[in-house]
Amino acid sequence: MNSSVILDVNSESGFATLTLNRPDRLNSLSNDLLESLSQHLEQVAADDSIRSVIITGAGRAFCSGADTDEMAGGGGEGPHKPSLGGAEALRRGFKLARKVILGIYEMEKPVIAAINGSAVGAGFDLACACDIRIGTGSARFMAAYIHVGLFPGYGGIWLYPRLLGSAKAAELMYTGNFMEVDEAKSLGFLNSVVEEDDLIGAAEKMAHQIAAGPPIAIRLAKTMMRRGMSMDLETSLEMSAAAEAITLSSEDHVEGMGALRQKRRPEFKGI
Repeated sequence: MNSSVILDVNSESGFATLTLNRPDRLNSLSNDLLESLSQHLEQVAADDSIRSVIITGAGRAFCSGADTDEMAGGGGEGPHKPSLGGAEALRRGFKLARKVILGIYEMEKPVIAAINGSAVGAGFDLACACDIRIGTGSARFMAAYIHVGLFPGYGGIWLYPRLLGSAKAAELMYTGNFMEVDEAKSLGFLNSVVEEDDLIGAAEKMAHQIAAGPPIAIRLAKTMMRRGMSMDLETSLEMSAAAEAITLSSEDHVEGMGALRQKRRPEFKGI
């Protein structure tokens, strides 16, 4: 794996941090970065010692979107650059993008976006795929596709309305205007806003708190919440009964009840 994404595992606290590491390019999503991020996401998803994940960006931006150097007129090569394969080759070129967005959105472990500076285009979509978003005063968001004649190809067309409502989603997609930090917080897009120096600490505190919780219950809660977006209430209740039956029969539940009665902190083991 290359160094365009840095993986740091806090074994003691049970969480991992993935840092997009192209600060000179505002952490734009080159093909190499997407490959590395995809591989790291698979790695942390498969590691049961990791119970929560932080995604952040090095330098002064979270992520400026797809690497424009690998698009029309740029000097680099990538799957979004027109070629002899035409539109069909370009469509197939989104396989890696889908893998990354779904890798975050569908990972059973909660994913926290620690957002410093701008999250633009595909970088905005990356933040949208996370479960929790913590930003600084410099955080700002743009569905920038319209400025270069593009459709939101990294999941934004599905994610924006669900997170922001259809009217705000339409405004962002049709105008390409920035959504500034205060509005992002008021709309509930950002869970909290902290000082620049406190960003990683705040994200780590949240990740540690989640990691200390019961892994089975949290994994099921995330999975059911995601799947519930496409279920009716009756189906959701039926699926929830099955999920709750799993947690009711777990050793973590027995530990949680014992800790409650003994007035101590529970020690969940994910079994």
